[in-house]
Amino acid sequence: MRGKSATDLAIPALAAHQHGVVSRSQLRTAGLHDRAIDRRIASGRLHPVYRGVFSVGHTDLTVKGRWMAAVLASGDDAVLSHTSAAAAWELRPTGTGSVHVTVTGTPGRRRRAGIRLHRSAMLSAEEATVHDGIPITDPARTLIDLATLLRGRPLEAALDRAEQLGLVDFAELKRRMARHPTRPGSPSLRALLSSYTVGAFVTRSEMEERFLALCDDHALPRPQVNTLVEGEEVDFVWRDARLIVEVDGYAYHRSPSAFEDDRERDVVLTVAGWHVLRFTWAKVTGRPEWVAAAITNRLSTLPRYAR
Repeated sequence: MRGKSATDLAIPALAAHQHGVVSRSQLRTAGLHDRAIDRRIASGRLHPVYRGVFSVGHTDLTVKGRWMAAVLASGDDAVLSHTSAAAAWELRPTGTGSVHVTVTGTPGRRRRAGIRLHRSAMLSAEEATVHDGIPITDPARTLIDLATLLRGRPLEAALDRAEQLGLVDFAELKRRMARHPTRPGSPSLRALLSSYTVGAFVTRSEMEERFLALCDDHALPRPQVNTLVEGEEVDFVWRDARLIVEVDGYAYHRSPSAFEDDRERDVVLTVAGWHVLRFTWAKVTGRPEWVAAAITNRLSTLPRYAR
């Protein structure tokens, strides 16, 4: 059996640093001519992902492999961006749709299935970096781009997450938007930051996110989130209305002991003069109007909340 050439050994090593993918131009640089590349494709050693981009030795790419392949397919100046970059920075959940990539300049670059291509005349060196081996917009630019696609609580939640992870200096973010006031995303993000309080509405689960979004969608005043009442931590509270809301997500509070603890705490809070409403995942996601009406009914007993 013939031993592997230095080139054959170099290709997997390169792919290992790029989440399992390589580009045709990289293979050429490694010493392979196009006929040699085509032979490796025919023999199943290289598997096309996009035109000019291949997975090495297998077809089961990770999410990061898909991101890297999309960046490689989009050109030397391409970077992961928008919701894909937000997922890479852990600001948003990882989606299953097209990979978002930004390239500099406006002239034609072929669109490819599975890649959502954004063209930007303004992508400075400070806004592009490498994270986990993938060229990507930095967290601040990612948030600005994200503001072109998201509004309201979803965008605010990304800001919360950026603050939790220590990824963004908010003063620097504002300065960057001030330097480019008409850049897409800057006006929306600036408007949100004008009333944003760092850490005021940090949630800890999708269920809590959905409930907070429900409040916004039905014009309910924002409650305090994950705070102490009578020495007990509660999910949401309107203190002046003495109203507490607890949300039971599908994956939480399922053991008998946890169930009993929750009900005992509800009794303690009720005896102390608090009104406790508890909503399940099914109610929050399937009957949001009913949930909002129940809260509105309680809040309307106070003049400041009466409509």
